[in-house]
Parts: sequence; structure tokens; C-alpha cells
Amino acid sequence: MRIVALRTERMSRGLAAALAIAAVAGGPAHGAACSAKSGAQAVPLVELYTSEGCSSCPPADRWLSATFAKGSPRAAGIALAFHVDYLDRLGWKDRFAAAAFTERQYEEMRANGGRFVYTPQVVVQGKDFPEWQDRRAVATLASASTKPARAEIVLAAERDRGSIAVKATARVPSPADRKGAVLYVALADDGLASDVKAGENAGARLEHDNVVRLFRAGPMPDANGEIRWDVTLPVPAEAGNASTIVAFVQNARAGDVLQTLALPLTAACATAR
Repeated sequence: MRIVALRTERMSRGLAAALAIAAVAGGPAHGAACSAKSGAQAVPLVELYTSEGCSSCPPADRWLSATFAKGSPRAAGIALAFHVDYLDRLGWKDRFAAAAFTERQYEEMRANGGRFVYTPQVVVQGKDFPEWQDRRAVATLASASTKPARAEIVLAAERDRGSIAVKATARVPSPADRKGAVLYVALADDGLASDVKAGENAGARLEHDNVVRLFRAGPMPDANGEIRWDVTLPVPAEAGNASTIVAFVQNARAGDVLQTLALPLTAACATAR
């Protein structure tokens, strides 16, 4: 396995400005219901593959946090940070890493026709995006949020003391998009940090947002392009400060992301007692 590190501290200010142009479609519904519905325009899915054992990853972690910061003009996309486990062998075990996240990166590699994985890696709409730190990325990312969505998603969630009950439905209108399409659900969190004691980042305090804590692959569309899925997610013992359910429909073979939706777990999602 070959691991390539992108070693740069520079974040493109132009990129952050361009991403802030469009708001995320289908935000959480206000009121008593804890639910969200996607809109007519595509919301890009931005994935970061990272590790606390990678000395080149902190700049990418900071870029993701700054670009997709909560409470600021939202970027034209939804971010997920997958912590991979293959760098744990370098002396520091990343407690946010999981073999399932590493497998997710390998699936993306195969869909892209790649031959190796690397960290930090940014994937946008299922495609490798090495130019994430370059000003030339502005047009690419901005245009991704102007395209029509190829799927519709509706989310509802109810949070109890130890679990989150998620009801997810999706519709893929075009028969051409249905083959290979899968509905995925992730639980992500902000405000997590580690004081690294060993490995390439020894002595550093690393702060993380959009960290994937749980990731599940669900059903494929039926003959009518419909997906209905009820899934229960356990609440992680270590909580951050802004948990979010993210659902997206992706062609698992080609890698194309048809639509993405985020549902922040606000107080409205808690079970009434």
C-alpha cells in the first residue's frame, strides 16, 4: 500500500469565499418536528480521509473546519471527515478511526479507478479532489452546487438517552440512476480534540469537526426508485458539541453522489419525557 502525503499549510481564501455563496439546501425543518428534506439543487458531498497519525493531515482538518464551520455562512456542500486506521501503526492510535472508514476510502479508490489510497485525501461528489487547496478549485466546487439533484431525500430523527432512531426515505426519479444506487447514513460530530502523545503528531493538540462516528450502508431503490429505511444508531460515549445526521444517495459502482442532506440533532430531536 502506498501512502502519499500532501504537505501544505495554505488554505485558499478564494475557495472558502466561493463555497459560502450558496446555502445548503434542505436544512432542518423548524418547529416541533426533527426533520429535513432535500431541495431541487444538488448539495455536494465533501469527504476528507484523515488520521491523527498523519503529520500532513492537520492542515486539511483545519481547512475542513474553517470551510464548513457551523454558525457562519454555510458552504455549498456537506462535509464528512473519515478517520482511517491504517496509520495507527505509526505509533499513535486514532480513537476516531475505524476499519469501515478505511474500506470506504478503498471503495472510493476503486470507483475512481485509482491504485492506492492516501492521506489527507479530499473527495467531492465521489471523485478524487487533490486540488482542494488550489484557487483553481473555486469554479469546480461552486458549479457542483448549481446542478439539479438526481435524488430526493427526507430525514427524521428522534434521540433517546442511548440511541438515535432515524427514518430515511429517498427517491431516485430516473431509472438510469437507480442501478447501483445506495442510501447511506452517517452520524458526524464537531468539537472533538486529542492531545497526541506519540507518532508523527506527538505533542500536538488536534481539533476535529465533521468527524464521522458511525456509518451505515442501507437499501437500494425498488423498481419505482423508492428507498425506505429505519435505522437505529447508538450514541457514542464521547460526545462532541454538534451532532448531525448526514444521508446521501450514491452510485456505489461509479461513485457519483446523487444528493446529500444534513439534519442537525437539535433539542427538537430529543424524546419528550
